[in-house]
Amino acid sequence: MTLRVVFLLAILTGVAPAQQITVSPTGPIRTLAEARDAARAERHAGVTGTITIAVRAGIYSLPETLVLTPGDSDTIWQAFRGEHPVISGGRVISGWTKTSGAAWTAAAPGPYFHQLFVDGVRASRPRTPATGFFRFDGGSTPFQQLRFHYRDDDIKPQWASEPDAEVVGVLAWNDFRSPIVNIDASSHMVALDAKEGFSKEADAQYFVENLSEALTAPGQWYLDRATHTVSYIPLPGQDVSHLQVIASTLECLIELEGQPEANELVRNVVFRGLTFAYTEWVPGPTNLFDGQGASKLPAAVSAVGAVNFHVEYCLFAHLGGYGLELGRGSQHNEVSASEFYDLGGGGIKVGEPALRTDAAEQNQDNLIADNLIHHIGQVFASGMGILVQQSVRNRILHNDVHDAFQTGISVGWTWGYGPSFAEQNLIAYNRIYDIGQNLTSDMGGIYTLGIQPGTVIQNNLIHDVSSFTYGGWGIYLDEGSSHILVQNNIVYHCKSAGFHENTGADNLLRNNIFAFNFEHSLMRTKFEPDHLSFGLQNNIIYFDQGTVLGGNWASGGYVLRDNLYYDTRSSVVLFLNKPFAQWQASGQDQGSRIANPDFVDAAKFDFRLRPDSPALKMGFHPIDVSTVGPRVPAGVSTW
Repeated sequence: MTLRVVFLLAILTGVAPAQQITVSPTGPIRTLAEARDAARAERHAGVTGTITIAVRAGIYSLPETLVLTPGDSDTIWQAFRGEHPVISGGRVISGWTKTSGAAWTAAAPGPYFHQLFVDGVRASRPRTPATGFFRFDGGSTPFQQLRFHYRDDDIKPQWASEPDAEVVGVLAWNDFRSPIVNIDASSHMVALDAKEGFSKEADAQYFVENLSEALTAPGQWYLDRATHTVSYIPLPGQDVSHLQVIASTLECLIELEGQPEANELVRNVVFRGLTFAYTEWVPGPTNLFDGQGASKLPAAVSAVGAVNFHVEYCLFAHLGGYGLELGRGSQHNEVSASEFYDLGGGGIKVGEPALRTDAAEQNQDNLIADNLIHHIGQVFASGMGILVQQSVRNRILHNDVHDAFQTGISVGWTWGYGPSFAEQNLIAYNRIYDIGQNLTSDMGGIYTLGIQPGTVIQNNLIHDVSSFTYGGWGIYLDEGSSHILVQNNIVYHCKSAGFHENTGADNLLRNNIFAFNFEHSLMRTKFEPDHLSFGLQNNIIYFDQGTVLGGNWASGGYVLRDNLYYDTRSSVVLFLNKPFAQWQASGQDQGSRIANPDFVDAAKFDFRLRPDSPALKMGFHPIDVSTVGPRVPAGVSTW
């Protein structure tokens, strides 16, 4: 039905039925902005109900961020079945010519860009060293301009004159990338254009990126700012003249822009079967050195004041920052069956750092389910799979988060025991693995902050969490984490420990399996005399290296009971260098045992219990991991 017919119906009847609008590269409506405006025209003509904007296959390159306001509510943006339209923040680079060396070159007029994708694969900027890292000589300068001593001749004085060269490194849970301000060759001191936060790490890892002289390896590219010329060295077998080469230019693709403080909300918008790709990252004070979780990075799709916003069967790929952000005043939204990968930052952000007193501006009651989030932190290593800040009553269910350099799922944004809005969140049936990858420190598969009554972490499968120095933990209750229930999780192959609490009150861990963790099985950092830190009840702790307890357990403030311990190396298990009987005599682990839990096949990480397991006789309930992870295939291919 044409818009003319719609207008005629509106005149004759005073109201018109909802319509479908088709956007296609072949027209007549060719752009997303035209489709949005056509929907607005229909509503102005009297159309009621939901309008569907059907998006045909093609690449829709946005010249600017597409903004949807409350007037754009009740709209479904949906790919045609079997078609995979791409909403792009990039521009095609063409006209490649072969140079005398290994590189091909092309003109790249327009704004400077930081990412290049060749046939859908992120190309790398040249770096020194070519592989691995340099190391700080000692520490750095917390709360000041970032400075550090370098070793030998790792940094060359002439690099200070390269305007686009960047030092890229990791300090514990933060990462940074910064231009060089000054190099003092006599003292081997380099000063950067960034102010360091709280984190510090001696002998930290770093490399220098985007030096023109380092453009030597296949798959690398370099943009000369002065001549607007981009160079690329093809991979073996590549013919650049026949490849699709895209430079990222736009930082944010779509913004849902409500005003929750005025009760002007964007309602009932659906994105289904769409691909969001090729966003840029823009250097500046907020993303040179980020406080935690790359939390200040923008997202390709962001929402303020969005209610009943659904994102399903979508793909977020080749991005400079986060994939999706549900921000201030966003409530009752769902993100499901979508895939997030090759992201410069993290996957999904929920909530915001601020504590809002106006209920309309609070973030709450969102569902993040059945998503696949992987290979993130490609530009900013501290990006997290799912980051929930100040937000209440969210359900984070059946997601698969892997290949991240920092935490998989993080909930809470209050350090210590101050006011917190992160309560009653459910983190369940998620599979989280290959986290940290020996790059960052002080992180975990699941991480929490602040007082969180009603928050439950249950039935998650977490494994292979490894840090650079300290802090590769499976479940990590950090500063002030309180009133949290941790139950029915399986955690194995974590570097520092399967469980760690820094500070917190009245947490309960029950019916979990912590197995094959390396340095320790369980850790606590601080004793706080005015409350109980946590209770450990009916857990199975199974290990073949390290110790049961690590950190500070000497002063009490915890209750352990009815647990089953087993060290495959010996029948003698020591607790703070005490034999088990002496440990029990101190009042801990009443009702606990040392015995083989009799797993079906522990060597293959099959932690089902045989019928005669002593753990079952002690009241342990079997943990079923068959439904962990996405229940449906994620991404556009399933729509």
